[in-house]
Amino acid sequence: MGVTELGKLIPPEARREVKLEQLAGRTVALDAYNALYQFLASIRQPDGTPLMDGRGRVTSHLNGLFYRTINLVEAGIRPVYVFDGKPPELKRAEIEARRAAKEKAREQMERAAAEGRAEDVAKYAKRVVYVADRMAEDAKALLSAMGIPWVQAPSEGEAQAAYMAAKGSVWGAGSQDYDSLLFGAPRLVRNLAVSSRRKVGEEYVEVPPEVIELDKVLRALKLKSREQLVDIAILLGTDYNPDGVPGIGPQRALKTILEHGSLENALKTVLKGVQWPADPLEIRRIFLNPPATDQYRVEFREPDEAKVLEILVEEHDFSRDRVEKGLERLRRALSKARTSSLDSFF
Repeated sequence: MGVTELGKLIPPEARREVKLEQLAGRTVALDAYNALYQFLASIRQPDGTPLMDGRGRVTSHLNGLFYRTINLVEAGIRPVYVFDGKPPELKRAEIEARRAAKEKAREQMERAAAEGRAEDVAKYAKRVVYVADRMAEDAKALLSAMGIPWVQAPSEGEAQAAYMAAKGSVWGAGSQDYDSLLFGAPRLVRNLAVSSRRKVGEEYVEVPPEVIELDKVLRALKLKSREQLVDIAILLGTDYNPDGVPGIGPQRALKTILEHGSLENALKTVLKGVQWPADPLEIRRIFLNPPATDQYRVEFREPDEAKVLEILVEEHDFSRDRVEKGLERLRRALSKARTSSLDSFF
């Protein structure tokens, strides 16, 4: 994807690896769907199938959301989850392409299962991941019971998180994707919703959180504005024009915008005649002025422990002992936050 290609341009001096504890006292708006996808893809049984309750309903997302959120709060981080609303019309083609890819992966998974190829079943199962509306609603209910705030975005969750960060309502936007920078987040925090260890081949490697600052990215790349960074991303490809411009990679995209100053100028010269799936200037407008709302409250509350137990234990068959231990960790973390020199969660 193009935004992944954009990441290749971000130099080391604009990235800073941190430990969770170094983000203590920071409020971070997390892209909820991005986090839920990661939980669904990574929290699986040995045969590749997700965790499920007694009625066959997937619970990997709830498992990840509950325990990872507790880990963040224990580290002193204040997570605020932001949920996607209606996607922009320009994203329709990419959504359809992703749906087709998942359907193909599902067919490959079923064929592998029929042939007894367990390793391939696990591989394809991760490609079939999707967040159903019911999963998102369950996640919101769990967060509310835990006393953790969540925000409903009118459109892209990353855009809303970036808007909140730019306003100063939160310290940074948390996501694996680089879109947050394009949407104007002054700080992007990556690897918050993933485990600190990830399996690569047969080994596990550390995956520390990293903070990327927009101003440092612009300075390092000698860009005059965020608009130019968005222009580079459009050349490489975004969710609104996935293929970008054929033959243009990260370095050439950077050189093109530095030499011509803007996408408009490049369209009149070196990009004249390029066929676009959508108006590139309209794509830029979405990044620079995306739908966002001020109707939110970043407010942390005391958890409703009975409600958490109802959702996880009674409704979805989680171990009562494990959930109660998790709640005890959450209580201790919140108590520590209230008595520390840091601003209170409440």
